[in-house]
Amino acid sequence: MRSRLSKTKHRMLSALLLLSIVAAVAAGCGGTDQAQEAAASGRPADATLVIGAYSVVKDAMAEIIPRFQEKWEAGTGQKVEFQESYEASGTQARAIAGGFEADVTMLAMEGDVQKLVSAGLVSPRWKEAQHEGMITRSIVVLGTREGNPLGITDFADLTKPGVKVLYPNPKTSGGAQWDINAIYGAGLKISEEKGKKDPAAAKQFLADVHQNVESLDKSGRASMAAFEYGVGDVIVTYENELLARIAKGVKYEIVIPKHTILIENPAAVVDKNVDKHGNRELAEAFVDYLQSEEAQRIFAENGFRPVDEKVYNEMESSFPQPSGLFDIEYLGGWDKVRDELYSKRGIWYQVLAGL
Repeated sequence: MRSRLSKTKHRMLSALLLLSIVAAVAAGCGGTDQAQEAAASGRPADATLVIGAYSVVKDAMAEIIPRFQEKWEAGTGQKVEFQESYEASGTQARAIAGGFEADVTMLAMEGDVQKLVSAGLVSPRWKEAQHEGMITRSIVVLGTREGNPLGITDFADLTKPGVKVLYPNPKTSGGAQWDINAIYGAGLKISEEKGKKDPAAAKQFLADVHQNVESLDKSGRASMAAFEYGVGDVIVTYENELLARIAKGVKYEIVIPKHTILIENPAAVVDKNVDKHGNRELAEAFVDYLQSEEAQRIFAENGFRPVDEKVYNEMESSFPQPSGLFDIEYLGGWDKVRDELYSKRGIWYQVLAGL
């Protein structure tokens, strides 16, 4: 009896193995047929481009990618399929460094691209591209409910008792680091107006805001979703996040702090992966397209400040300039910021620990 069962089991396994081989061969033939069909028609075989991006850019990419596909096919005859992944910027950078084979990455901040440079995936020369590799800009602003019921006017109002504040977790979110940089930098600016640029005063200002934070979400998009669900009174976020929602009819108010930071968002070709996949020309063309006038207008329509000077000048009235605007260099640049604010003993973790 056992022998017959063993033989039956053996025959079943053999049959399954045969079916899997047939399926694999059929799939291979299908790929060969597609390549042969493309060759016979005189057009290149279809291509795939893998995108690893930070979550906030997703809506704009839904408009940009189809435009690029049309232009690329019209110019080359090649159809391009996109595989897209959207995560918090820090999470996305770690995924690519850990083996996710993105051909192009769009992240929230330069520091996350530098992680990929350190991992040997992106060329150290990536900032030699147009606009130093940046594809969009924004500023950190405050979003309130319709009518601004608490009368929020600046970061200082976030320190008041009972004001419930939202921003995401800087461990996973590049947006959160921009938010915290903005608040800490505003504290420095306020102390400077009083006579001395004082890091201790700026740290206390950040701590006073943080004590009113309701939750630390994974990403800027997750924080925005929580705010839309009704959590919190004020959200610290990208200007573009609020502009995009207001354009869709959501009744939010935007408060631009006197002192806030200029956000710059980069894109880069992931050199190691494009060389492996053999699609460097396509990847580089896509990154170039992100800086084209057409793509820049789409970004602007989604609330981003364009890096293209012509497009920005056309739309300048849509993007108010705060009087105390500063950039990352005011804080000493990204290397200093990572060390002083976000290292294990940095200012941010001291704030979390109540030190």
